[in-house]
Amino acid sequence: MSDDDATQGLDEYPRQRRPATVEEAKALAHPLRTRILRLCGQQELTNKQLADRLDRDPGTIYYHVRLLVDAGLLEPAPVRTGESGALEKPYRSSGVSWWLSNPIDGAETHPAVAPLAAFEEELREGGPDSVATFARFSLHLSEEDVRELEGRILAVLDEYVETEEQRRDQPAHGGVFILHRLVE
Repeated sequence: MSDDDATQGLDEYPRQRRPATVEEAKALAHPLRTRILRLCGQQELTNKQLADRLDRDPGTIYYHVRLLVDAGLLEPAPVRTGESGALEKPYRSSGVSWWLSNPIDGAETHPAVAPLAAFEEELREGGPDSVATFARFSLHLSEEDVRELEGRILAVLDEYVETEEQRRDQPAHGGVFILHRLVE
């Protein structure tokens, strides 16, 4: 699942998680595509705006946007007139990725790698003062405990996702919840 992609598609509650298709898993398997999804979850952006924001070549952005559109994770927004008077074709998140359970096999990389790399880039870009809160912990958990903890955390996040439109005037925050087995 992708962070901040959760803010779109809010008219379909309650929604259920489902496994990602191979096409969706492949689309989510790149940090740049994860960042594009997050940005387009906050506001509708054109290829040029994404290229400028991410300091990438517009052709590279176009390639990644097309993969996300083809997978149903991004969708075209209505054409608009830009500041220069030219027509712009923006994109927005479809909201689908929030509702995907861990991507299936078939992705280019392990499902956790792309979001972690994207998060690292965003954290580095924001700097240390951008961190609102964090918790570092170590717990002894059974497999059942792990599933319960994940479910409870997702339930809390889902509550916020469902009411995201009510807080659009507030600063945007991103985050990652990762539970990993420690090497003993």
